[in-house]
Amino acid sequence: MGIATDIAIVVLAGFLGGIVAQRLKQPLILGYIAAGVVLGPVTGGGLIHDAHDLELLAEIGVALLLFALGIEFSLKELKPVRKVALLGTVLQMLLTVAVAAGAGLVLGWPWTDAVWFGGCVSLSSTMVILKTLQAQGRLGTLSSRVMIGMLLVQDLAVVPLLILLPQLTDLRAGLPELGWALVRSTVFLALMVLVGTRVIPWTLRKVTRWNSRELFLITVAGIALGIGYGTYEVGLSFAFGAFVAGIVLSESDHAHQALSDIIPLRDVFGLLFFVSVGMLLDPEYVRGHLPLVLQLTVVVALTKGLICSGVGYAFGYRNVIPLALGLTMFQAGEFAFVIGKVGVATGSISTDLYSLIMAVTLLTMFLTPFVSRATAPIYGFILRQRSAEPVQTINITREELHDHVVVAGAGRTGQAVARVLKGMQLPFVTIEMDQHRLETCRENGVAVIYGDASHPVVLEAAGLRRACVLLVTTPAPIVTASVIRNARRLREDLHVVARVETPALLEELHGMGIHAAVQPQMEAGLELTRQALVHLRLPESRIKRFTDEMRCEFYGPMRGGAGPEPAPPESFPTPEEDHR
Repeated sequence: MGIATDIAIVVLAGFLGGIVAQRLKQPLILGYIAAGVVLGPVTGGGLIHDAHDLELLAEIGVALLLFALGIEFSLKELKPVRKVALLGTVLQMLLTVAVAAGAGLVLGWPWTDAVWFGGCVSLSSTMVILKTLQAQGRLGTLSSRVMIGMLLVQDLAVVPLLILLPQLTDLRAGLPELGWALVRSTVFLALMVLVGTRVIPWTLRKVTRWNSRELFLITVAGIALGIGYGTYEVGLSFAFGAFVAGIVLSESDHAHQALSDIIPLRDVFGLLFFVSVGMLLDPEYVRGHLPLVLQLTVVVALTKGLICSGVGYAFGYRNVIPLALGLTMFQAGEFAFVIGKVGVATGSISTDLYSLIMAVTLLTMFLTPFVSRATAPIYGFILRQRSAEPVQTINITREELHDHVVVAGAGRTGQAVARVLKGMQLPFVTIEMDQHRLETCRENGVAVIYGDASHPVVLEAAGLRRACVLLVTTPAPIVTASVIRNARRLREDLHVVARVETPALLEELHGMGIHAAVQPQMEAGLELTRQALVHLRLPESRIKRFTDEMRCEFYGPMRGGAGPEPAPPESFPTPEEDHR
């Protein structure tokens, strides 16, 4: 069956690798890469007949990932990080190439090989970083926006690298070609902005009128891959074109539906990408050159991590951001394989150097989720070792923080709470790390502190010791538990109300002694049921008794299974008063 059999084997292997990773509480991408190593030409025993065709299909996964990212992140949100993206990325790449090439020269390589190696490892992995940030719930933070801005510029830099590196022995021949490529790219992007913002929304409006979900999905996928192919034809990367398509589509009224429809397709092709990446690793080569591979992996990870951190710091970013950049962008990326293949095809580098580049790239990619996860613990340790720095506050002064409500999280739930408290003229302060939400709070006149609510320093800045209640609205169970644990250390008698997503978290928070919990899905189900019962004209007393019994049954572990939910403090109105 050819390619169909190969796809079936890859999907099955990725499924098994994903299950193992899930059981080990690791990111799924690690399971996919490990599955690819098992299926590789050396260890897989020839199970995959045409790995090249799979690699071509895997490129669609990268394109769809960037397409979905383009829908979620508009250029307006990336505008605050444009300086570090445009200037900082160029500086980061030049320094990385210099250091990596220097390491190659120390090892006795020809200068051309050393520069090729430096060029390949100067690019970070868009796919791995985005998946890692997504798994850790860090998409939307300022550090993630800085990374995304730098990654986009790195993707653009693939074009000049592909032109200049094969011309290292005769740079004069490569410069005119590079200039022509820049002209083509500028014209294409201008056409996308002028034409795409009109044609794409018009096309989607026409398709949606036919009420065909299937045709809408095909249209969205066609737009993403078609524009990607267009960018490929003018000399840009296929994946970058898909990202541009997502950016254009993000301004459309159909952006959210397009995103929800494309996500399953993106995840399947993403699996193909990571498995195909794992298949590139030659265990025999790694075993035969293990000391060299490990030495260069350490050199690349340490120096590139330090360079990324330094660039972030040089452009005025403080707190956790430089640390997050260094611990997340230290790896070499998937475009190293593309550049390396061009080097082999043109005879610019040997197959041994290509194998070395692949080994170093895959090892650094594999390490990324583990190293990136250490960002929060390391930053917490740093905060504990030094005196507290001033925390950024917006629309608030320290003198106002007394007998107030602290709202941890300014997402949709937190902003809804803030609107009610502001409307009732009750004192409160929110804590948020997402830059976009921070700007929304600033525009709405909401008192907000920039920082991680799970850190004691930030809780102190929010005046937790003088507050009357803490509301934890964050959806991530780990973050919720961490916020409450640190809040309890600062003040044991504080009234805490938390959002819970799972019964397991409900039991954990019960052990921490919180006063009340709210499960969004449970409350939404009860309200929908109540509305239906009201429509059926059941007595209001009977409806209330029913909903109280359901709440008692669900929230019983919080109160030992007895009685209704505790009444809120007397200084605040009851839910019934709120409704009136």
